[in-house]
Amino acid sequence: MKLGCLNHVGVATPSIEQSLELYRTLFSAEPHGAPFDLPAQGVRVCFIDTPNSQIELIEPLGPDSPIAKFLEKNPLGGQHHICFEVPDIHAARAEFEAKGARVLGEPRLGAHGTLVFFVHPKDMGGMLTEIMEAPAH
Repeated sequence: MKLGCLNHVGVATPSIEQSLELYRTLFSAEPHGAPFDLPAQGVRVCFIDTPNSQIELIEPLGPDSPIAKFLEKNPLGGQHHICFEVPDIHAARAEFEAKGARVLGEPRLGAHGTLVFFVHPKDMGGMLTEIMEAPAH
């Protein structure tokens, strides 16, 4: 398996609206679309396009959200994860596991509407890494 395209950088935030205002002010950036909820993952997300990838703003939907736990340690927010594309999510998962990497859960539907899984930060040099099946575009 080869490293695929960087799809996005996930940024945890206590407020998507405040973060959008920051990106508008500093970069004249606008969201790719309206923020939307992903209840199965306990988050609200909004994407900002960059010339070669995206920034995914992630806000917790409640106190049980994994993002809420991240924000307890990082109240201002910050980089939460990076996401790389692969052509086949199940083959990628099998290969990561065969090489001893800890995959966190089964592949599930991500914010782009394709299957994703996460690899434990301790197996990725300290960075939570999302692996996503490349969208058909």
